[in-house]
Amino acid sequence: MSRFPFLEDHRGAYGGKRLRQVLEVSRSGFYRWLKAAPARMERARSDARLARRIREIHREPDGTYGIPRITAELKDAGIDVNHKRVARVMRRISLQGVHLRKKVCTTVPEPSAIPVPDLLQRDFTASEPNTKYVGDITYLPIGDGQFLYLATVLDLHSKRLAGWSIADHMRTELVTDALKAAARTRGREPSRSDLPQRQRRPVRIGGVRERMP
Repeated sequence: MSRFPFLEDHRGAYGGKRLRQVLEVSRSGFYRWLKAAPARMERARSDARLARRIREIHREPDGTYGIPRITAELKDAGIDVNHKRVARVMRRISLQGVHLRKKVCTTVPEPSAIPVPDLLQRDFTASEPNTKYVGDITYLPIGDGQFLYLATVLDLHSKRLAGWSIADHMRTELVTDALKAAARTRGREPSRSDLPQRQRRPVRIGGVRERMP
């Protein structure tokens, strides 16, 4: 219990001076605390109103929203609040969002695979379309500890998505399907030289061709 409220509650019975000495509270500090009481009460009322609104937002998506999303929803509703205050109020009322993600190993290299050279050399610009492509794989949590995997291919000239593929595995087909989709977008079927030469193991695109003829 805070010493100031205890002192306020019991100073009539035991004397304020004696209690301040026992509790090692200065007279000026105590009266400063008393003077700030109206502001504390208003802050408590404001926190109570905010807590009610947070509960409403938290219930809407079945209790899945966390601090960042609730803060954004409050701001969209015209409530000027930062994430630190939202976090403090949520801790006080024992609310938290749902964390669906778990650590997933998305890169399992094939020991016998031939290393893919970095043809871009960190140069992520292209003067013409269809000359430099980059790709990546990400995972999407869908609940119950399950994931889908999304492979994407981007054209560095337009910065637009050229092809993509989604599956429940990370075998080579996930990547080659994305490359085939990009090739179809360009109006032709890919040759074998366009596709990554890897074993049937989880892969990540490690390099790209500088030009795909």
